[in-house]
Amino acid sequence: MKASTTFRPRNPLPPVTTTTRSFQNFGDEDFSLIQVHTSYDPNSCAYQSRLFTRYEAKTGRIEGVRVAYSLEQCWHRVPGGTATSAIEIAKALSVVRPDVQLIGVAGNNKGQPTSSYAPPIDVQQLALHGAALYEASLRFRAPRVELATGEVDLLHCTSIIPFASRAKMVATVHDLAFLKYPEFFSRRGNSVFRRSLKVLLKRAEILMCSSQATLQDCLEFGFSADRLCHVPLGVNAPVVAPNAAQVLDHLGVSGEYLLFVGTLEPRKNLSRLVAALETLGDSVPQLVVVGATGWGDIKLDSIIKNKSKISTRVKFLGFVEASDLGVLYSNASAFCYPSLMEGFGLPILEAMSCGVPVVTSRGSSTQEVAGDAAVLVDPLDVSSIANGVVTALSQRNNLVELGFKRAAEMTWHQTALRTASIYDRVIG
Repeated sequence: MKASTTFRPRNPLPPVTTTTRSFQNFGDEDFSLIQVHTSYDPNSCAYQSRLFTRYEAKTGRIEGVRVAYSLEQCWHRVPGGTATSAIEIAKALSVVRPDVQLIGVAGNNKGQPTSSYAPPIDVQQLALHGAALYEASLRFRAPRVELATGEVDLLHCTSIIPFASRAKMVATVHDLAFLKYPEFFSRRGNSVFRRSLKVLLKRAEILMCSSQATLQDCLEFGFSADRLCHVPLGVNAPVVAPNAAQVLDHLGVSGEYLLFVGTLEPRKNLSRLVAALETLGDSVPQLVVVGATGWGDIKLDSIIKNKSKISTRVKFLGFVEASDLGVLYSNASAFCYPSLMEGFGLPILEAMSCGVPVVTSRGSSTQEVAGDAAVLVDPLDVSSIANGVVTALSQRNNLVELGFKRAAEMTWHQTALRTASIYDRVIG
């Protein structure tokens, strides 16, 4: 099978220069070629980027590492956090490690993804896409990514479903929810994910787990500890449009509100959140729900059926573009995220970075991500969720301050540096 066309981003990153060696591996003779500016922190991203540029200019060596980087999920009906993390890591890698050349690879999808999920790098396209591409990769180990990318040093599968390649492979695994909650997934979805994990067990050199909870799940599945690395994700504060009032009016949102953001699927536990708010009645603001329906689609009518006290106070907005999402975050009274299981929980950090108190679940990666900066609740206990919402509203100022600090600790540059160090380890 042959590759077809190349997807080019509408707003591409500037051309990436590459060098033979990473900043961490520079020797004394290399530093003699570079005029070091003491005004830069040697550990900062800006400083490392300048070092790379000056190093290349002095040596003339441009032998970078070529990494095939899967981005098929950007074209999914619900791209979700797997697409967001892949996009943000690609952006950050171009800054902190310009010696790494990412070559995007996906199926022959028609058109461009929605602007919120547009890849920042060129994407080479294989002859299949979607379910057909995934099945061919799992069953026949074809088509190989090299048909689209040319020879590469490494394949980075940025979701659990592996592509086929002759190169060494690393993969990002966000969660193994399909093992713990198979009832929340379709029969086909369960099959694809289980087979994917078995392929990764045989083929992947390293699994990058976005949380310690996921890493522990992978250990229990049978991966050895030396093949697992914890690579936490980062956050970019959503951009808040200056015309916030107009955005809210356009979305039909007025007055105070609680906010939920996430793919609408059973494990998000939205039904218990609605039940908890019903017990509180008019003492708390309305609930605004943002997100497209995912696998195991939630029947929205069933969530508010026979709940007359709350049914008129739950507003479903569906998918919202990133340009409007920042407004919704920053104007919310509190962010409610009592999910049963997450691989990481990016919306938690997004809310914190916008100055919103957070209510989320204890005992999973959500607690790991939130740290001590959120109100933690039992996601299976409606009264616990209700009490958590009341606490978040009453302790807003303290939680906002803690949230800002927590979000500042989690950066995509750190994620990218850890990712690149794993590339170095695998390629050798």
